[in-house]
Amino acid sequence: MNKKNMVLGLSSFTYGWGVGWEGFRPPILLDEKGLLERTARMGLRCLQLGDNLPVHLLDRERREYLRRTAVENNIRLELGAREMTPAHLELYVALAAYFQAPLLRFVIDGEGYTPGTDAILGMLNDVKPVLERRRIVLGIENHDRLKSRELASIIEATGSDYIGICLDCANSIGAGEGLEQVAGFLAPYTVNLHIKDFTVTRLSHKMGFIVEGAPFGKGLLDLDFLMDKVGRYGKCESAILEQWVPPEAAQEDSVLKEEAWAAEGIGRLKATRYFR
Repeated sequence: MNKKNMVLGLSSFTYGWGVGWEGFRPPILLDEKGLLERTARMGLRCLQLGDNLPVHLLDRERREYLRRTAVENNIRLELGAREMTPAHLELYVALAAYFQAPLLRFVIDGEGYTPGTDAILGMLNDVKPVLERRRIVLGIENHDRLKSRELASIIEATGSDYIGICLDCANSIGAGEGLEQVAGFLAPYTVNLHIKDFTVTRLSHKMGFIVEGAPFGKGLLDLDFLMDKVGRYGKCESAILEQWVPPEAAQEDSVLKEEAWAAEGIGRLKATRYFR
């Protein structure tokens, strides 16, 4: 699949303030039903539910609604989770099969949980036969701890087309790496993109910088570079708009701000030559 055939989608992390998190609960929570409705309304065909809206906590009725509605609206459903223990990985592979989700994105680390390279590779090798049998692609997301070179070595060692990288445009800043370095190592293994624009602003006293999100197209992200780098390998099937939206003083204003950013960003992305 080439870069022009990537399907564009939304995520529960497109609307971090609307979905909420521990310590921030907007008056009206944006749930899976609302996310499905927004995906369809924007003319998109992909929705990724991340660990801020964990599907393993949904009751049976909500799970059945989510699966049925995604199928009825021809929406590609992708799942996401955090803290890749053997048990949690097994649970989410089963859930991906239930939801007919072709992609499962995982952040390896969790609260107080940072497995070493050998443990990570062991888990991936153990789950590899199940992924291949069920035709589910596992995308390991680059995050704050592991360098892109380490992640590339882990994926290469698995030797499986069903284990790859969910490449986030901004996360590796936390590991001291820029997008050119990250894409250089991880593009050959990328099965899913998190498109996230951002700015870097020097503080007024000149001693440091602030990194924060920006509406897509108004930050530092070089989409053409990214799509050329990833697209040449033909493994990435979906691209998801994620956002780091700086909060406003009032909760409702933060929610409205990210809604406006999402509409603006999707509009710009749909106008490019890269997505369907």
